[in-house]
Amino acid sequence: MSDRPADVRIRDFGEVDIGLSTDEAINEAARCLQCKRPLCVRGCPVGIDIPAFIREVAEGNFPAAARALKEQNMLPAICGRVCPQETQCEGVCILGNRDAPIRIGAIERFVADWERANGPDLPEVAKPTGRRVAVVGSGPAGLTAAAELARAGHAVTIFESLHEAGGVLTYGIPAFRLPKDVVKAEIDQVLALGARLKKNHVVGRSIGVDELLSYDAVFLATGAGLPAFMGIPGENLNGVYSANEFLTRVNLMHAEAFPEFDTPVLHAARVAVIGGGNVAMDAARVARRLGAKVFLIYRRGEEEMPARRAEVVHAKEEGIEFYTCANPVRILGDQHVTGIECVKMALCGIDASGRRSPKPIEGSEFTLDVDMVIQAIGTSPNPLLVSLIPGLERGRKGNVIVDENGRTSIPHVYAAGDIVTGAATVIEAMGSAKKAAAAINAMLKGE
Repeated sequence: MSDRPADVRIRDFGEVDIGLSTDEAINEAARCLQCKRPLCVRGCPVGIDIPAFIREVAEGNFPAAARALKEQNMLPAICGRVCPQETQCEGVCILGNRDAPIRIGAIERFVADWERANGPDLPEVAKPTGRRVAVVGSGPAGLTAAAELARAGHAVTIFESLHEAGGVLTYGIPAFRLPKDVVKAEIDQVLALGARLKKNHVVGRSIGVDELLSYDAVFLATGAGLPAFMGIPGENLNGVYSANEFLTRVNLMHAEAFPEFDTPVLHAARVAVIGGGNVAMDAARVARRLGAKVFLIYRRGEEEMPARRAEVVHAKEEGIEFYTCANPVRILGDQHVTGIECVKMALCGIDASGRRSPKPIEGSEFTLDVDMVIQAIGTSPNPLLVSLIPGLERGRKGNVIVDENGRTSIPHVYAAGDIVTGAATVIEAMGSAKKAAAAINAMLKGE
């Protein structure tokens, strides 16, 4: 895809990638070998018939391509932008052995954007079954399960605690990677299948657990919204944020436009972001767009960063300064952050994650002058709801325990996505939600 110039895009929240033109999409699709045993389908967590939709694009039949996509995925414009295709469908593309793999994600995005501009064609919905399903959470897992179950004819109600739907798609991923009008359009298509959305509903508070469990089936998809902290001195100073809070304030609550919108956020001059994943890159790039000089601190080397390579490249292009093999030990200040003290790290043997294990280098401490610190070192499932459901089995990290089909310790309650796995990718949450939705449908049909 063609990227907007870095010196232009850091001044706004407009999308970085401008996408494929019609000719580019057709020409790229024409490269597909149409394999008889397509590995790309196996590499897709939601099982899209990739050769089918790409064949239609190559022939210029975009409506048919959109229909083929939405047979398995009601969020193609979202997935085309944020899925790590390089490690999934594109990563196993046969062409990648001797040439560049097919740009499956870029073509998927093109098809979804074309359909949005020309009017969506919704999949067929089965006759009403009379069975009621409660979906708790409207992130990628909740939306996917809701779409699958609504298509099967069940009466689906989605409960969302915030004032806008979308979960991490709305509050976590910045608009320059995933425009909010794209998210809203695909949520509207899910609702057009018959699912009902109730916003500002905190299950366990706005409605009781007994009412929730009165549904024929319950699907829990509240994600992993509880941020982790390092536990170092100075974390309680003014100017220290979790990435969750920082991104939610800006993405969902428009804090970057304060006082036009009511939610404030600190507009710092020098910001340290701790972490090396996609969330860290998002936080760093948002802070950069708010006018800050940004330092990204990561305890391993750049090659070990879990963030997508494209996000690392974009962050560097936008002027974010990387401090790799470094780890914070103390946040400095009296009432407000004035700096952050770090230690350099040596990379030693391979640890359980398959990456080199970092160890502090004695006497290598250094200090960065900053007035804001954002910690992006991971999240865990939010305990607000799951702790209120009696008999719901949980793991030691607060995750909900499920079987291979997403069923919990309560027979008609299912769960999938980050509430089960901890923080993962959008498409992984969607894949597990599809599997759980199939199991719910089978249960409701008495199979």
